[in-house]
Amino acid sequence: MNPTIELIKSHRSIRKFKDQKIPRELLEELVRAGQCAATSNHVQAYSIIHVVNPENRQRISELAGGQAHVVEASDFLVFCADMKRSTEAAERAGADVVRGMTEQLVVASVDAALMAQNVAVAAESEGLGLCYVGGIRNDPAQVAEILKLPEHVYPVFGMSLGYPDQNPEVKPRLPLETILKEDYYDGSKDEEQIAGFDDTMHQYYLDRTGGNKDSNWSKELKPLFTTKLRPHMKEFLNKRGFGVK
Repeated sequence: MNPTIELIKSHRSIRKFKDQKIPRELLEELVRAGQCAATSNHVQAYSIIHVVNPENRQRISELAGGQAHVVEASDFLVFCADMKRSTEAAERAGADVVRGMTEQLVVASVDAALMAQNVAVAAESEGLGLCYVGGIRNDPAQVAEILKLPEHVYPVFGMSLGYPDQNPEVKPRLPLETILKEDYYDGSKDEEQIAGFDDTMHQYYLDRTGGNKDSNWSKELKPLFTTKLRPHMKEFLNKRGFGVK
């Protein structure tokens, strides 16, 4: 196993950080590494907002469900899907631009996610820790207002970055044979494999250092599929100029 693969497989979400700042030069280098991620047709349909203002970070922390690490981490980044820059560039080049296509939403969201994961791996290679913050989509309209995001730009998720002040266990993943399928989708063994994975996760939750509980993977999924999760997103994205065609 080479060091890069070992690094990727050692990922944990870090929610407690030391009172130590990431040097600006290193932060910029992480973002440059992020820019080297694959991007659809070289559109580079993303922007990152580096939230420095303490009041804004506190407000975003509250909107994201009271996640203290948003405030306490050395740095907090918001990764945005951005179709404003590229469509305007195409218009200046003489294109009769069509906006609001669902495919544009998909492209920009995927671009932002790929870029962020490059930043994450680069950060961990430097001994930093991070936590993705999807909770900013609890109230994306207010987050967009705080960050002064224009139309055709929306906040996909945040990322708390800093020097770790905890050492949590690596959370198990589904068995490889459950997610790697040959030639076609064969789910005939999924139930059996997931039952085994539930046993693995049950033991993980019982034994882990922080937040012990009597649960498993399937039980943890129940809230995600028994409520209408963030039903405001469709209207919000339409108002942002995404996904209406």
